[in-house]
Amino acid sequence: METKLLRIAELAKFDPKMKFTSLAHLLNEQSLVQCHYELPNKKATGIIGTTKEQYSENLKENIEDLVNRLKSKSYRPVPVRRMYIPKLNSNRKRPLGIPEHEDKIVQKGITKILTTIYENDFLDCSFGFRPNRNCHDALKILNHYIEKRSVNYVVDVDIKGFFDNVEHTWMMEFLKLRIADPNLLRIIGRFLKGGYMEEGKKYKTDTGTPQGGVISPILANVYLHYVLDLWFEKRVRKQCKGQAYIVRYADDFVCCFQYKSEAEQFFHSLKLRLKKFNLEIAEDKTKIIPFGRFAETNAIQKGRSKPDTFDFLGFTHYCGKSKQGKFRVKRKSSRKKVQGKLRECKEWLKSNRNKDIHMIMDRFKRSLVGYYNYYCITDNTQSVSNFKDKIEYLLFKWLNRRSQRKSFTWDKFSLFLHKYPLPSPRIKVNIYDLRKEISYIL
Repeated sequence: METKLLRIAELAKFDPKMKFTSLAHLLNEQSLVQCHYELPNKKATGIIGTTKEQYSENLKENIEDLVNRLKSKSYRPVPVRRMYIPKLNSNRKRPLGIPEHEDKIVQKGITKILTTIYENDFLDCSFGFRPNRNCHDALKILNHYIEKRSVNYVVDVDIKGFFDNVEHTWMMEFLKLRIADPNLLRIIGRFLKGGYMEEGKKYKTDTGTPQGGVISPILANVYLHYVLDLWFEKRVRKQCKGQAYIVRYADDFVCCFQYKSEAEQFFHSLKLRLKKFNLEIAEDKTKIIPFGRFAETNAIQKGRSKPDTFDFLGFTHYCGKSKQGKFRVKRKSSRKKVQGKLRECKEWLKSNRNKDIHMIMDRFKRSLVGYYNYYCITDNTQSVSNFKDKIEYLLFKWLNRRSQRKSFTWDKFSLFLHKYPLPSPRIKVNIYDLRKEISYIL
């Protein structure tokens, strides 16, 4: 399959208007077995409850049966299992749709095909769920635009319930611009309309693509490529007299403008554009703010002590200065994200405080390493150090509740941390180190 995908990628790059008429045959036994092995272990199961390990017991027979159903057009995805995860700092919960393992295999295969085609079409402003691109790359590019280009205003946008409101008709129309294989389109359509199960009852899905599905990220990128990225590049930027830029990670994006009037015009046009495709902005989370090298001066003239800030990809961006006194964009961990993570750690400790102390400390070591890998970027070391201090306090508090008698004084706990040390934060990502792969964007 890899060789065929490389050929498809070459054709897609050579002719941006080419429609691919024969793709479903790539979902053969060899490719689907490979997709099975590439899926992660010990993940949440669908409504039938089949795990990867159970599917592996009769893998050859299962894959042969799956391929036969795909060829005979009788394959139908099982409705996803609806579950909910809590939203940060909110009583509301975010719905997830967990597919069956067999459906994950097919979704993985289709995702490879779609990625091969659309990776040549997607614009440089898009960073979410794409090969060789990540959140830190998006932050680096955004930092470069604000510091090095003529950016004076930022439009911070939040799309309300994007994954729940994707219009199926438009999605299929967008896919048909590049894909003319009715068999592959039929399978994708069945995934979109597969429905979900909740408390033993099946519900239809007339809109949306469930978060939790393997195929959802690439479908979201395709949808927003046509709805937002191309529109901004071909229409908005060309109508602007000043500079204008967009940085998007999945459905989270920030737009930068040189002139206030053009930022306001974009904001108005964006509402109409999204409405056309069954989407809308969250008014309470969307704003236009002065941001850039003149923001501090403007804020002082208006009687405010400092400029407004905005959150993007888990960081609060604010106007600062370098050691030489020049304007710089700085970042710190978003308070909302920090509080959410601390609450999660508190709940885990509350439930597991009586477990083996080695297991508890090992869990927090691994958790902090993952946290550092993301949040330890330029200017944010102090914020991460404060987070570590709060984790240590949570450990002190809850380990003292393992019994009715207190286990630790603070001095004894310091000795305990000396014996079971937690990793210390240090900068993992230099925001000014533009990798070779993304430097061409500039």
